[in-house]
Amino acid sequence: MAGIKKSSVSSLYYTPAALFLMFMTLGAEIKSVQSQQSCLQDISNLSVCAQFVLPGQGVATPSAECCSALQRVDSTCICNTLRIAARIPSACSLPALTCGD
Repeated sequence: MAGIKKSSVSSLYYTPAALFLMFMTLGAEIKSVQSQQSCLQDISNLSVCAQFVLPGQGVATPSAECCSALQRVDSTCICNTLRIAARIPSACSLPALTCGD
């Protein structure tokens, strides 16, 4: 290593660490995209619960199919979806939702 400059040696040392960090970041991004796609699919599967959720449908108890679909949805997915939905009126310059019983 007599002909190699010190800066070259240190860059060789840091290259694997930089590559590791890059791959970890890329892996986290891929996982995030997959998680978002999974959440979207899971929320879409909740359409079987529409009769229970929509007013005037007269259905007091959700179906087994609805309960099964809901069980497959991650709670973080549901909460994030509700947070986003609650922001839609203000993004559309409408009054905030005030929901009561």
